[in-house]
Amino acid sequence: MALQINATNPEHPALLLALPWHLPLEEWPEEYLVPLPRGISRHVVRYARAGDEVIAVKELARRPALREYELLRDLDRLGIPAVDPLAVVTGRTDLAGEPLESVLVTRHLGGSMPYRSMFETTLRPATVHRLMDALAVLLVRLHLTGFAWGDCSLSNTLFRRDAGAYAAYLVDAETGDLHPELSAGRREYDLDLARVNISGELLDLEASGALHPSVDPVDFGTGICARYRDLWTELTRTSVYPAGKYHYIERRIRRLNELGFDVAEMQIERASNGDTVTFVPKVVDAGHHQRQLLRLTGLDTEENQARRLLNDLESWMATQDDYAPAGSRPSPGGRHPHGARPEVLAHRWVREVFRPTVRAVPPELRGATDPAEIYHELLEHRWYLSERAQHDIGMDTAIEDYVRNILPRTRDALRPPAD
Repeated sequence: MALQINATNPEHPALLLALPWHLPLEEWPEEYLVPLPRGISRHVVRYARAGDEVIAVKELARRPALREYELLRDLDRLGIPAVDPLAVVTGRTDLAGEPLESVLVTRHLGGSMPYRSMFETTLRPATVHRLMDALAVLLVRLHLTGFAWGDCSLSNTLFRRDAGAYAAYLVDAETGDLHPELSAGRREYDLDLARVNISGELLDLEASGALHPSVDPVDFGTGICARYRDLWTELTRTSVYPAGKYHYIERRIRRLNELGFDVAEMQIERASNGDTVTFVPKVVDAGHHQRQLLRLTGLDTEENQARRLLNDLESWMATQDDYAPAGSRPSPGGRHPHGARPEVLAHRWVREVFRPTVRAVPPELRGATDPAEIYHELLEHRWYLSERAQHDIGMDTAIEDYVRNILPRTRDALRPPAD
């Protein structure tokens, strides 16, 4: 069989052809590789450069490679946080004509780290809790879309910083299945696998001395199940309210929004006697604040980053002379009688506040940190210095102190370590 490259983008095959597909991944020369930290995998995985892209290349049999490629494309269409599939390379042979395993190619997730690299220095228990929360949220999101992971674990997940928390991304979809809806039994099976896998991985870290002594691996494995169940219940439970108390439904929707989810469809039924109303959120989409920020500003961020940036945007808009307060009614043409449209102010905030603030931090000191996370850290640092000074010290002073005293101590940690 001749070499075949099935790709999502017509530009990728030409870039990928330059790579040494006639060699097993383990034998690829260093000139093609990018020294990024790798997690544990049942397959050989390497990071390489294809044009301007950094890609992850995983060697596996043809059928599972094609299957995982399609599953990752499905997850991408559903808006699930997962690595971005770029191509499948099949029909590989060595110089002697002997067949080599196929390859799945995904885009490297910038700013992400496998859990073992994060534990190279002992993480505080609060940080480990945030990782577990991120993984629980990812598992809930997968199950809401009907995806049964089949192998939820820290090893199959990448983590990105998200405004003081973490966002979790699925890396390995090889064991997954997509269904119209998951039964309670399928969800519980996935959850039990997660508990066993995560406890085992933390026990391994404990044996190597990389786990904080106060962290109990078994308790943490059980804890992620409790976090999952609490979140799943909040997102899917049926609520019964007294008739006429429709603000209770609005309060429930606001609570879901605070958790980062949108109610795309709902079912409301009035009891036959008219005394109660039953409310069921039928379809729940994640990324409420992400979509709101993207719509207003064009900035594409993680969920917690979006929440923090929206708060800062709203505070800034309230100081503008042409700000239209919430509740003011726009004219039929979309203009507010006493102020500019929110989208106009939002783009002004990006141009006059967000971008100049981020650009004030030298690029060589940012490491792998994305602009939204830099802006969040500057807001945090400004708050800290203002609390200490008992007055608002201003963003310029915060940036100067952050660049001089904070980044020089952390820039090595922000860069992914070499293998």
